[in-house]
Amino acid sequence: MQALRDAIAQQFGAAIDTLAAVIRACPEDSWTDGERWKQPWYLAFHTLFWLDLYLAESPVDYAPPAPFTRGELEPDVFPERAYSKAELLAWVPACREALAARLARLVTDQDAGRPTALPWGELAAGELLLYNLRHVQHHAAQLNARIRQAGGEPARWCVRADGPPAQDRHSGAT
Repeated sequence: MQALRDAIAQQFGAAIDTLAAVIRACPEDSWTDGERWKQPWYLAFHTLFWLDLYLAESPVDYAPPAPFTRGELEPDVFPERAYSKAELLAWVPACREALAARLARLVTDQDAGRPTALPWGELAAGELLLYNLRHVQHHAAQLNARIRQAGGEPARWCVRADGPPAQDRHSGAT
């Protein structure tokens, strides 16, 4: 189980690193552009909100750090203002700590299979980790695509947590 936890920590950490890199790479002039629910700042906020909630000890009772609210749990509730890159990037270390704590609680197969209650249903703790990783990576890729479309320099792909970026074999870009 330790080898699997280490692999998940490296890959999930790489997804978080990628998200942070994409937030930093987003051009300031496009940070609030586009349809309301598709603006880069909102996609970054949405991703961090659910990342943190899914890693929480008790997701149903989850409360995000200030200045963020639980409005993301309500249908059609949009934040009152755009959050800055600095505000969102300041949230990333807490998410890394929450990931480490969540992984530390997965010691046995029984722990990984234990149901986790969520605002929208229930998943086994191990499956929720993988679901969460996929969610982070999905939105990081979505944001990177928006950066490319806006003519910006996209963030590099992270191979492992805190590891060197990899060369993108498909486009020649990094």
